[in-house]
Amino acid sequence: MLRSVLTRASTPDPSPSRLRAAVAVLFALDGFVFGSWAARVPDVSAATGAGHTALGVALLCLSLGALACMQLTGALCARLGTGLTAAVAGIAASACAVLPGFATGIPSLCAGLLVFGAATGAVNVAANSVGVQVEARAGRPLLSGLHAAFSAGGLLGALLGGVASALVGVLPHLLAVTVLGLAVMAWAGPLLAGADAVTRAAEQVAPGTAADAGPRPTAVLVVLGAVAGATAYGEGALSDWGGLHLREQLHAGPALAAAGYAGFSSAMAVGRLAGGRLVGALGERRLLVGGALVAAVGALTAVLTTSLPVALAGFVLVGLGLANVFPLVIARAGVLGGPSGVALATTVGYTGLLGGPPVIGFLAEHAGLPTALGTVALMAVLAAVLVLGIEGPALRRPSLPRAGWAQPVLFGRWPVAVVLRPVGDALQPTATRVRRGTGSYVRDLRLLEVG
Repeated sequence: MLRSVLTRASTPDPSPSRLRAAVAVLFALDGFVFGSWAARVPDVSAATGAGHTALGVALLCLSLGALACMQLTGALCARLGTGLTAAVAGIAASACAVLPGFATGIPSLCAGLLVFGAATGAVNVAANSVGVQVEARAGRPLLSGLHAAFSAGGLLGALLGGVASALVGVLPHLLAVTVLGLAVMAWAGPLLAGADAVTRAAEQVAPGTAADAGPRPTAVLVVLGAVAGATAYGEGALSDWGGLHLREQLHAGPALAAAGYAGFSSAMAVGRLAGGRLVGALGERRLLVGGALVAAVGALTAVLTTSLPVALAGFVLVGLGLANVFPLVIARAGVLGGPSGVALATTVGYTGLLGGPPVIGFLAEHAGLPTALGTVALMAVLAAVLVLGIEGPALRRPSLPRAGWAQPVLFGRWPVAVVLRPVGDALQPTATRVRRGTGSYVRDLRLLEVG
């Protein structure tokens, strides 16, 4: 029924500007919903009587729900259309945001977070998939900016959630988040669903392209996911343990301890806003490797210094360094494997966000918190090494020719430059300057479908 409603209400072939706005709103809504929930975690814990261990189990249910739904969402994108799947996922995430507010005990909290996690996992994959394809249609890097919208939405949700915690209970607050989310999706949903018309038009212009693409390069997608996971490890570690480090090791007050993660998040949002220009100026390889190394320097600075301002500056460096790694990696996964490639890389990458905080806790127990947080630098260096292994020794800078956006896509030892050229209303990747040894990967390049 929901599919038929969205299909009837959809705007056929929405303009590029309206479609980009709808996708940006979806990213911002995803961040807003999750930030709103995160702000009420202490209140939910108190209302359900959850201690640290029980709350950890409940939060694990949220992560497991997300992981379980990611691969399914990739398959739904291929079957139903990426735009329609993104619209349904946005509606589901908004509707499920209220579930933790109904929890009265640990079992009901675990059940609610499992469903809420599945919805957030679905919107994560669907939003990135449609973002990758809208980027192809626009002919310039957009995914970093879309992730900046997610970061901004998360900050807004957390700030409003903090204010709401002093005024209203958990259930009224999360119910308001649900109503607001559904109202936003009433506008964005039809636009997203209507974008699937571009996919059908592209298939009519270039029939058989997707079918002839061959198997996806799974090994490359897994390595891309590992790069994402190595950097997501740092995000998860700083969000859960950064404030505690500032309070225990540098004796920061509650406000300054919270400023550490706020500085990290703000720096990440700013870095992502500049992501498109940085890709154009530096190229993907330099931006990925350089960003990971900057994050490593920032993490080491934060854990080795005895000065609170220097530590806060280290948190900012980590945010700036990691800002564009995840979006660029997911964009490459989308070019190589379509929505299923995004789903695979996101699933592998999400394990870093999931596993980071428990690993930090274990290491902190045995080696101390500064040493444990030092592994953020180690994982960032690992991400840089993996990028060098994927992309090989050379990388052309992206250019912006009149015919389309020339974006380097590299795998194995040899580079393959993919030029996005108009095909009807969509953009089709055409392999150029292919060196010997890349033939099997060229067959894995798929038609980039908007929707």
